[in-house]
Amino acid sequence: MVAILTRQSGDWSGLWFPSIAHAEGLSDSNSTSKPTTFFRLDDIRKHGRDAGEKWITKGDKVYNITDWIPGHPGGEIILRAVGGPVDQYWNIFTIHNKQEVYDILESYCIGKVDPRDLVDGKVPDEQIDDPFKNDPERDRELVVHSSRPFNAETPANALNSFITSDELFYVRQHMWVPEVDEAHHKIVIELADGEEKEYSLQELKEKFKEVTITATLQCSGNRRKHMTDEAHSTDGLQWDAGAISNAEWTGVRLRDVLKDAGLQIEDLPAENIKHVQFTGAEAYGASIPIEKAIDQFGDVLLVYAMNSKPLALDHGYPLRLVAPGNVAARSVKWITRVRLSDEESTSQWQRRDYKCFGPNVTSKAADWDSAPAIQETPVQSAITSVRDISLHSDHNRRLLELHGLEEDAVVVEGYSYAGGGRRIIRVDVSADKGTTWHQANLLPDQSKGAKKWTWTRWRWVLPKQQIRSCFVVKAVDEAYNTQAGEYEANYNFRGNLTSSWHRVEYDPKTSKAD
Repeated sequence: MVAILTRQSGDWSGLWFPSIAHAEGLSDSNSTSKPTTFFRLDDIRKHGRDAGEKWITKGDKVYNITDWIPGHPGGEIILRAVGGPVDQYWNIFTIHNKQEVYDILESYCIGKVDPRDLVDGKVPDEQIDDPFKNDPERDRELVVHSSRPFNAETPANALNSFITSDELFYVRQHMWVPEVDEAHHKIVIELADGEEKEYSLQELKEKFKEVTITATLQCSGNRRKHMTDEAHSTDGLQWDAGAISNAEWTGVRLRDVLKDAGLQIEDLPAENIKHVQFTGAEAYGASIPIEKAIDQFGDVLLVYAMNSKPLALDHGYPLRLVAPGNVAARSVKWITRVRLSDEESTSQWQRRDYKCFGPNVTSKAADWDSAPAIQETPVQSAITSVRDISLHSDHNRRLLELHGLEEDAVVVEGYSYAGGGRRIIRVDVSADKGTTWHQANLLPDQSKGAKKWTWTRWRWVLPKQQIRSCFVVKAVDEAYNTQAGEYEANYNFRGNLTSSWHRVEYDPKTSKAD
């Protein structure tokens, strides 16, 4: 006989049945209360995503989490683990490493893994699914901050061109690259009344007008390292100035697809439609306000091509959302579902991340519900290149003549950007820590779109004799928003939206001329 435990009315009650296929062995001899049920790994695998009851293991214990899944704060991500060990996922999402979470999980325990399937008391590695097995190879020039999940910024040399190549476009992964198949990929549009309409990628291409825009995507943590260095420690990946890139995106307007699916745009605003929620194939979720989604000048696209080529795996192949002018966290990759709702996405990345708090607020004291989710981003700029130029070079001599100089000089270059489609109208630069200012040259570009969704490259050439050890840059957008000088006033424990003046030290003794 084998003890099978079931959860009823919040309590575990023991029920006795004859031996059955999914449980083997005798009771745990160390148990002083109810006998322990042992399960073979083959039987645990039968309780995966498509099973009625969904089980996981952690360590050597087995848990029936069927009733817990609907209330899981991370949404359906947990389904990736069902039918096997959850340990490797908890190593990724360290938020689980709390006693309260362990206590919740323990209440769903139904037994242990059969000792015959364990090696040194653990599930053997070859039996553990690797969630990162579909991750592609990446360019070695990327500046890597974490490998699992993969996060890397664009190298400085690639920040000096208007369009960023697919290979060097910064990569921000919250999880793993999901297994995707263009031929079978579907996207479901769910209206506020629950009605759904499904589209294949081919149907999107055939039914709707193709649109190409140029847009910059920027992580909310871009330049977080600068806030850490200049103010206080911050939580999160310590991005330098390369968690930002610019590309051409080709797809169809979300507005057109929503209308085709049945959204009556002329009936808006409506109390039951205030947000558009998005879900990716790996279960990442985010949302944007309905006003942005349906704005005929908002250029929100369902994208299938990047820089005139199919999307790369790291950037959402075969289909992603691009919400230009908004923080990149809202541009969901590998998109599978769009949902109209009266509330924003319930995902942790919308509700408990990508927000800012006052300089005095700590992570423990933060009231996440009181802070709005980041959407449009503030004005930003950074220095990406400082190089000496000499009269001894024919190419450099022409550049010096263009700027009216007849002596050795320094070329300072960088990017400037403002969210919401606001143009950069001025970039102020200083060679003496901000005591005196000059205006950089704004470089021309070929932006596409209803608004200025891209960064603006800038350049400043000045004689070496004018430099006083430190370059500083700040930008101004068309609404005359500009950047704060110091980091302390804008400090937040997450280090989000770091946009204070960027400073780069210059030492003429170690600098080399081209």
